[in-house]
Amino acid sequence: MDYQKVVINDGWKFTLNDEKQAFTRDYKDDNWQIVTLPHDWSIRLPLSREYSSGTGYVRGGTAWYRKHFNLPESYRGKKIFVVFDGVYKNSQVWVNGYYLGKRPYGYSTFQYDISDFLSFGEENANVISVKVSHEDVADSRWYTGSGITRKVSLLVYDKVFPAEYGIFFRSENVSDKQAEIVVVNELSSKVDLTNVVIGNRIIDAAGKIVLSMEQSTDLTSKEFKLIENQGMINTPNLWSPKNPYLYTLETFVIDPNSGESSVIDRQRVGIRSFFFDPERGFFLNEEQTIMKGVCVHHDGGCLGAAMTKEVWRRRLKKLKKMGCNAIRMSHNPHMPELYELCDEMGFLVMDEAFDEWEAPKNKWHIGHNVYPPKHDGYAEDFPEWHERDLTAMVRRDRNHPSVIIWSIGNEIDYPNDPYNHPLFETATGNNDQNKPVWYLRYNPNRPNAERLPVIAARLAKIVKKSDPTRPVTAALAFPELSTQIGFLDHLDVVGYNYKEHLYDEDHQRFPDKVFLGSENKHDYEAWKAVRDREFISAQFLWTGIDYLGECVGWPYHGSPAGLLTTAGFEKSAYYLRQSWWSDEPVVHLVTARYDGKQRPWKEVHASWNYVAGEEIEVRCYTNQFDVELYLNGKLCEDRLDTTDYGYIAWLVKFEPGILEAVSKQGTNKLETVTAPVKIELVSECERTDDILQIELSVLDERDRLVVSDRSRITVFVEGGELLGLDNGDLADVTDYAANYRTTFDGRLMIYARRTGEAKVRVTATSPHLRSAVIEV
Repeated sequence: MDYQKVVINDGWKFTLNDEKQAFTRDYKDDNWQIVTLPHDWSIRLPLSREYSSGTGYVRGGTAWYRKHFNLPESYRGKKIFVVFDGVYKNSQVWVNGYYLGKRPYGYSTFQYDISDFLSFGEENANVISVKVSHEDVADSRWYTGSGITRKVSLLVYDKVFPAEYGIFFRSENVSDKQAEIVVVNELSSKVDLTNVVIGNRIIDAAGKIVLSMEQSTDLTSKEFKLIENQGMINTPNLWSPKNPYLYTLETFVIDPNSGESSVIDRQRVGIRSFFFDPERGFFLNEEQTIMKGVCVHHDGGCLGAAMTKEVWRRRLKKLKKMGCNAIRMSHNPHMPELYELCDEMGFLVMDEAFDEWEAPKNKWHIGHNVYPPKHDGYAEDFPEWHERDLTAMVRRDRNHPSVIIWSIGNEIDYPNDPYNHPLFETATGNNDQNKPVWYLRYNPNRPNAERLPVIAARLAKIVKKSDPTRPVTAALAFPELSTQIGFLDHLDVVGYNYKEHLYDEDHQRFPDKVFLGSENKHDYEAWKAVRDREFISAQFLWTGIDYLGECVGWPYHGSPAGLLTTAGFEKSAYYLRQSWWSDEPVVHLVTARYDGKQRPWKEVHASWNYVAGEEIEVRCYTNQFDVELYLNGKLCEDRLDTTDYGYIAWLVKFEPGILEAVSKQGTNKLETVTAPVKIELVSECERTDDILQIELSVLDERDRLVVSDRSRITVFVEGGELLGLDNGDLADVTDYAANYRTTFDGRLMIYARRTGEAKVRVTATSPHLRSAVIEV
């Protein structure tokens, strides 16, 4: 039989209590809450300032999950694994009372062999029990969530089965004429087999087999064996952000006795070539390419860490439209579905493993950079688990064509946090404005930065063992020191965080090294530092999307660093970036009251509602050179000098009406709106989507968005489950589990889950607005 992958996300029992005997098979969990995975208990509980600011003012705790399930008699004698895509954190797993193991790191994917512990043919005869311990909520610099935050699956094999992520696909000597294909299969068998055929076939998007490779070998039940198949594909479709073409790789075996063929693995792959050049940057399929990237954290606003593929797809579609072509997975492995989407939609990926190594970083718990910090975190687990966790990330993600570089760490070299060195007395480049004086000085009692190159060498070796085809990088915060202690010696590509001013100098110092921006500010100068330097191949903005945690202090519970809000709505800065990055015509108007100063990052809105006669700064974010501005049909000519900011602007005295920017390639207008009168609901969900995303807008009598609206909206869902409401306002501490929330900039995002085959009916009401209903 072909292998089977069975997702078991439904019908889990949950309790936020430390039930000492909940691992036993016959434990009574009748009164537990029934939940669907992915599940994040922290986001479902009230926010409170008694918890850590760094992780978003949410509660942790210790909880248990139990899943009752039955297996058919036909599964008896098969090889069966349970796979957890991610559990935050300190998970321990049992099946039918048998202990399987633990996993401290909340972002690692892991699996257990449960073949010997199962029952077959009986109703609900099996139970998986999972204990999750997240008592120290100040264990991270950003929101983590708590629970089984990613999907859980069963893998079922007949006789032959791969090691965990044991199928490794490579394309070599790639051109548009041909590509050499190498597939390394790491396999074992339940029983000893002689002359078993191990094959791999490549299937194109139309379902045609374009390559089949096979060979005979012997397999034993005592160990895994490496079997390498090689072949050639003529005129391959090459994967790229512009053409994200995917093939299907099937691994199959032919039983030597019965002659029966069965598939034991199936995944999508892409064919592409790439390399980095110290002088000319990054080349994909022989084409010089600038990575226009953003960093993303893993949370989904009101969904917390319980993210879904549908929500990520909506976010990525907007980033793609903006001109983004690259994603940095900050600062940990993300859910597998996000990598699948990057493959499908065409994003280059920097895959990152860790935010700290053997020594802990500061964890802010009473406001960002407010001393004293706490120090719980992954450093406690790094010595024992770093090799397994790093290997798990690389093996899991190495077949994704989108992944082009591995990052072994983020800002590990941050000055005095925690590493120190005699070379500096003052930590230049440190952003902590209120850092105590004693934190700025050399302290021999702090971890010595000489450890950094030692650990970097070890981690790079671990990466290369599982994948020798991609370069290794790290996102450096303090290259002023790291370049002097040998850190760069162990990096194939050097990532700089906010160090654009060092690009030219360090390119001269290290002419054989490849440099890129691994984390960058949003300003125009930072973009020009990449655009105007051929040897700098990437910019990764901090961040693409607002995220929870790492906040300045209550009531703010997240960071507003993104171009999209946590609700996935575009900010004004989104359109500015689009005007710099997109190849499509961009014309977008925003306004603000003029205060006599030119500040590119002042708060602006797509609004034309002010007091008559007020002086208003009108900005146009555009990549067109012929834009003219008209107010009620009259040309506006009072231009402001914004040459250094990457946009054009005018000074205009307000009068009600229509403000319009006009160019040959596009127009954009703002109108003076009237009072809000009604609610509008819009959804672009597919009929097959389990997660429904509905955009709510508050409109005036002429169906125009009222961006000043802050109405309280109540939402009712029939035929489904309300998952959350998000307005993108990070100062709004309304419970994310509530069915009401105020709008922000006149909008609100509704998330719901289908619970049956019928359409889901969503109703939105507000006391002074006309209600709206949508069926999806």
